[in-house]
Amino acid sequence: MTGETTVTPDLLTVIELLLTAEIFNRNEALDINDLNPRSREFFGAGSGGNPGVKRPLIVSEGAIKKVLGVPEAVCQAVRANPFVGYEEFGQRLNLLSLDTAASWFVKKGGKDLIEGNPVLASYFEGRDGIAVRYRDVRAKNQRFEDTKDYIEAKVSRIVGESEEMREARDLIIISAPAEVEFTLEKLVCTPRQEEVIRKIGVALEHRDFLKQHGIYEFGRFLFVGPPGTGKTSLALAMSPELHMPVLEVRLAMVTSQYLGETSKNIDRIFELAKRLAPCILFIDEFDFVAKTRVSDDHGAMKRAVNMLLKNIDQISFVKNGVLLIGATNHPRILDEAAWRRFDEVVEFPLPDRKMRQAILEKVAATIECDCDFADLAARTEGFSGSDLRMMMKEAVMSALMEGRHRISPVDIEQGLLRVEERNLIRAGH
Repeated sequence: MTGETTVTPDLLTVIELLLTAEIFNRNEALDINDLNPRSREFFGAGSGGNPGVKRPLIVSEGAIKKVLGVPEAVCQAVRANPFVGYEEFGQRLNLLSLDTAASWFVKKGGKDLIEGNPVLASYFEGRDGIAVRYRDVRAKNQRFEDTKDYIEAKVSRIVGESEEMREARDLIIISAPAEVEFTLEKLVCTPRQEEVIRKIGVALEHRDFLKQHGIYEFGRFLFVGPPGTGKTSLALAMSPELHMPVLEVRLAMVTSQYLGETSKNIDRIFELAKRLAPCILFIDEFDFVAKTRVSDDHGAMKRAVNMLLKNIDQISFVKNGVLLIGATNHPRILDEAAWRRFDEVVEFPLPDRKMRQAILEKVAATIECDCDFADLAARTEGFSGSDLRMMMKEAVMSALMEGRHRISPVDIEQGLLRVEERNLIRAGH
């Protein structure tokens, strides 16, 4: 009977869940970060932001149909296997022989699934014909602490304790590492930017050593460069890379209509960051500070700016676990007092020809495209990374509007034209 059963991806998925439950229940050392995202969802692990996992994990036919959305026929195919047991009570499925089920799973094409499931990797490592390392598979698995559920639960606890923290929460955008779409692989960085990323990784790894030796002046970065050069993208991409949530602050938003509240708001945001640490606090439009210092005679605004500078002084990645990134398009208008607060200034120049070609190749990596990227890079002098992405998006839209999926040189010309028109409008011509 077993030999006659057609092995579908759905059938393999259910057997994977049965194996996961059996191995996890037997091994107390395994935890929530050994369950891959699909297993967490299926078993309801981590609901409410709680990292604990209640054993035993149970596989029921009701959950298979509801969570996986598979038909009754798949459940019948699962039950047809001699190594699968079935309890009428609760319609529960279980494995009668782990070794037999594991051997069947490998023979029927489950090897790739083992690579994405730390629980299975812990069982299969070192077994004949399976080249898998549990440690590597677990390292690649999405951490529970990176998920939206975990971060939201943590924020809720902090906010629930105080009205002030609730007000701070409303002024910022918080993203869990798993929510951030930007990754370092998708970006084209300058050597200096790459060096900074490496340095932050090393500091994170050796935070205790730095603390022990009183080296606290690290982790306050000012990103400087024209619009569209990747300042925000890189700040966000560090979140999944460092496994830290990112708190985005736009200073213009924090400036309350009740000016007297602005200083308090700034204080509260920094306090929330410290309580949520380790995290990235990203302050965009940092030049807003300088503008208000120069042009605003209002005492409350001056106090707010001083409060911001004071908070920056007191924040430390080594001490508090808060990585501070300020970003500005207008470095010239920042005064000495603002510059002095940052440990490092990182430049984001307009991309040179080589970088433009690399950006275009990354953007078009999954798109069928008849175009000469080297020639296109030569023709787009002065374009930012954002301009190049927009150009490719417009080219894709041009092709789709004509019912094509392949981009032609004509589509590229359309994209080029759209970006040039946009830049002319922005320049006020």
